[in-house]
Amino acid sequence: MAHAHSVDRLDEEATLEAAQTDPSLVLEGEEPHLVDEWQEVPGVWDAARRHVDDNANRKGQLILTGSSKPKDEDKIRHSGTGRIAQLRMWPMSLAESGDSTGAVSLAKLFDGDFEPTRRKTEVEDIARWCCRGGWPSNLGVEDEFALETPSEYVRSVLDVSIPKSGKSPETARALMRALAMNVAQAPTYGTLARDMAYGDEGRVPADETVKSYMEELKKLYLLNDLEGWAPPLRAKTRVRTKPKRYFVDPSLAAAMIGASPATLMRDTQTLGDLFETLCMRDLHVYMSSMPGATSRVMYYRDDKGLEVDVILELADGRWGALEIKLSDLKATDVAADKLKTFVKKVCGNPLAQVREPEFLGFLVGRGDIAYRRNDGILVIPIATLGA
Repeated sequence: MAHAHSVDRLDEEATLEAAQTDPSLVLEGEEPHLVDEWQEVPGVWDAARRHVDDNANRKGQLILTGSSKPKDEDKIRHSGTGRIAQLRMWPMSLAESGDSTGAVSLAKLFDGDFEPTRRKTEVEDIARWCCRGGWPSNLGVEDEFALETPSEYVRSVLDVSIPKSGKSPETARALMRALAMNVAQAPTYGTLARDMAYGDEGRVPADETVKSYMEELKKLYLLNDLEGWAPPLRAKTRVRTKPKRYFVDPSLAAAMIGASPATLMRDTQTLGDLFETLCMRDLHVYMSSMPGATSRVMYYRDDKGLEVDVILELADGRWGALEIKLSDLKATDVAADKLKTFVKKVCGNPLAQVREPEFLGFLVGRGDIAYRRNDGILVIPIATLGA
């Protein structure tokens, strides 16, 4: 709405009926014209492509927004390539909600530009942010009410969106809870199926059922898979590494397991996993502002068990690596040595021609200052990071 000059909403009955009769009817208006919940009538996509062609392929004619992918994607005949650019939206980052100063620019880190900055953050702050989430409706709202938003969102998905797709709310709820228990991990379908059954062997769903429900949750933009990274570009391990599973916002996982800021303070293992989910959300937001459509957020794991939490790769081949720690006290020399071992392994073979990373660092929750260690590795509190 901030960018559009006119709007048609397909969640309004009269507008929906008009679009079903003729999708082009909802494409007229002062440009940029917004069509909200376009996925309710998949024909809007092809009509938008024709509309753009008929108007000299000018930029910025239409904005199509939707809270899920269309159920009938097979009805869409054209990819939209050259006419429609797709942008994945996320909940707000800490910089957008005002909880991060944004003084450390991720874009500038790729240019070798870093300046120390101060911003004191406690573990209590992290627990609160993980449970409140990045929901715009929570801006300026007291915790008492803001902490209810994620549960209401989950309830809406299970009561409305899941039945609308023809699937069982009970099965979807069991899967979401299993995913919350395995957040920031790379569970197999079999592991998720067993966790969905709550120990009852007779209730273990088939792997195909789990896969089907996983795909539905992805269509609703609730989940995000973090793919494995390995140089060089065509390395087979990039394909073979199992994806790690994350909710798009830590508050959804917290809601599924009934966590609150107070309970998380007594369970720092779970808090650490939720903090990792928060970091993934923010990094995806900041990376989405980078030039190039192929910039990616990934992770590294080799067959020897060496793992790095985050690999950030730009479209031009520049990359950086981050380890996520709940506290800056965990940014130890031992942890730094693991990052150095990783770099030596992937860059040490001159035949592989892998460029050196632009930066290495620790992304931390609790912390007082963003600084560069004597070995060159950065320590960056999440509350100082921005695009």
